[in-house]
Amino acid sequence: MNQILIVEDDTSLAEGLVRALSSEQHTAESCGCLKAAREKLMPDNRNHYSLILLDANLPDGNGFDFLTEIKKQYDIPVIMLTANDLETDIVSALEQGADDYITKPFSLAILRARVNARLRGPQQERRSKGFCYRTDDYLFDFEKMRFFHSGNVINLSKTEQKLLRILTENAGITLPRSRLIDYVWTEDSDFVDENALSVSVKRLRDKLEAQNAIETVYGIGYRWKA
Repeated sequence: MNQILIVEDDTSLAEGLVRALSSEQHTAESCGCLKAAREKLMPDNRNHYSLILLDANLPDGNGFDFLTEIKKQYDIPVIMLTANDLETDIVSALEQGADDYITKPFSLAILRARVNARLRGPQQERRSKGFCYRTDDYLFDFEKMRFFHSGNVINLSKTEQKLLRILTENAGITLPRSRLIDYVWTEDSDFVDENALSVSVKRLRDKLEAQNAIETVYGIGYRWKA
């Protein structure tokens, strides 16, 4: 059972999010300020959160500052919720460690998809290489290194396979270019031209006919459409 903490000072919105995200797989609770959030995160409270939804503007402080605090002290994914939709704000949040960023107003269906993808992602990353991704159009078997589009076999390079894996494991989540480069090129990432990522994404799109599935989030990175 995943526990979700919602830090949001708009009471009606927070209550709606708790109802929308509570299910057989997830429990959700909310608090309206940073002081209450810190108390809930204290070890003696026995709360083990799988995900935090964090508003950027709270009555007793800045959510972005609290994001930095969370990332230093806890291994918990954070999705920022904010009315600020400027590209600089989004980039700043991701660089500070946010795992995703959703601007208000937003669709509850999209929020649920993002939350489910975020909660799914770490579990899949902890598995052995036997990760398999399947939709009506695609089947990607990373253990056997077999990739299909509409029943047709697609040959992918090692770089393309690694890129496809991190995108599909985190479907619905925007991944910054820096994280993709670090994952795909590992130890050589400091010497990789960012253009190499753009070229690899284009080749992957072309091979899979995935122009709509692999979305470009301008100024940030890429996302596999959930």
